Amino acid sequence: MNIWIFNHYADTPDRPSTRTFDLSKQLVQRGHSVTIFAAGFSHYSLKEERIRPGKTWHEEDWNGVRFIWLKTFPYRENGWRRMLNIVTFAWRAFWRARKLRETPDAIIGTTVHPLAALCAYTLSVVKKSRFFFEVTDLWPETLIDMGALSSGSPTAAAMRVLEKFLYRRAEKTIMLWPFAYEYTVSLGIPRDKIVWIPHGVDLSRLEKLEPYDGGISSPFTVMFLGGQSKYHGADVILDAAKLLQEENEGRVRFVIVGDGAEKSRLVQRAREMNLQAVEFRPLVPKSDIAKVMGEADAFIFHIRELALLRKYGISANKLYDYMSSGRPVIYAVNSRNNPIEEARAGVSIPSENPRALADSVLRVLSLTPAARIQMGQNGLKYLLKHHDIRILAEQLEQVLLGSSLKGASHGDTQRGPRIETSAIHDEARI
Repeated sequence: MNIWIFNHYADTPDRPSTRTFDLSKQLVQRGHSVTIFAAGFSHYSLKEERIRPGKTWHEEDWNGVRFIWLKTFPYRENGWRRMLNIVTFAWRAFWRARKLRETPDAIIGTTVHPLAALCAYTLSVVKKSRFFFEVTDLWPETLIDMGALSSGSPTAAAMRVLEKFLYRRAEKTIMLWPFAYEYTVSLGIPRDKIVWIPHGVDLSRLEKLEPYDGGISSPFTVMFLGGQSKYHGADVILDAAKLLQEENEGRVRFVIVGDGAEKSRLVQRAREMNLQAVEFRPLVPKSDIAKVMGEADAFIFHIRELALLRKYGISANKLYDYMSSGRPVIYAVNSRNNPIEEARAGVSIPSENPRALADSVLRVLSLTPAARIQMGQNGLKYLLKHHDIRILAEQLEQVLLGSSLKGASHGDTQRGPRIETSAIHDEARI
């Protein structure tokens, strides 16, 4: 097949957001041709990284996957400039793709924002191709849940009309969350049009990762690695670090890796709080992630309280990266499903609770190295069974070829494995 994917925020393997590339690479290895249309302006570094001055687009090949990068309007924060960035991407993606003489067999439009998917649908009409809708964020519901948009606003109403239009026009809609079909059914979309393909991991990227020794060295390093946005609420890490500092707990250090709209504020706040055991580091490309993750003894995965997560569950790329390291994960998310609990790969606590986070760090620290290693191994077993990118790419291929998925759609609530435990595991089950 010749497959086109429109994903504003798609990245190459040397950048953070690689789901689209990872799946595309697997499809190419299966004999298909894949083109990804993405923005040259990075949402993480907030810089133009792909387009030379005076140019509006650039084409390059990554492991057989063709990227067409498009110049978009720059921005620094969520405001009118970002909206213009979104509009310019959709506009330029449509016109660049329309000029290509080839005819794709399938076109996938991927959110975060729905204009990329609208662009993909319009092109599917022009090119007479099959249209598929991939939803990585429920807009406008996520924006409403985070307080960035009023539920009764004209903008929210327009976005609801657009999303329903795209659901109806798509041959299939690919969702990342296990229970998202409940949302689309409430909109009148037939349940059999929804397919669940969650985030996955390419474990080959971590072949050079140092084996986990259970955290026998000092200090005990707890790491947060990813985008620093309001969505992730990294303030809770600073507050937990302050509590431990006030209690004279010197065995732990926190390392926060990445960039984002909140980073400068978080760095300034850490200085004002005089935090001695918090270190900030810049964004790390996926090609170097194994080296950085090898320093961690445990990871923190935190997301602010969001009603959508309680309703429809979670599938988070960064969480699976953490689990692939073979290290324990502190899961601080109030969600309907809980991969860490299902895999018995760490500790689960409420979100936005500094005291609970500080206590959970001490609880993991109090375990034996063998118990922490067991947690990490449990996470790896879970990933290999459910989130190996090769398995997910095969599911996507079946969807695009028109085959039915077996056990991968409609939010199978029993998908988490029951892993046999050892005597060590009794201690690790917190």
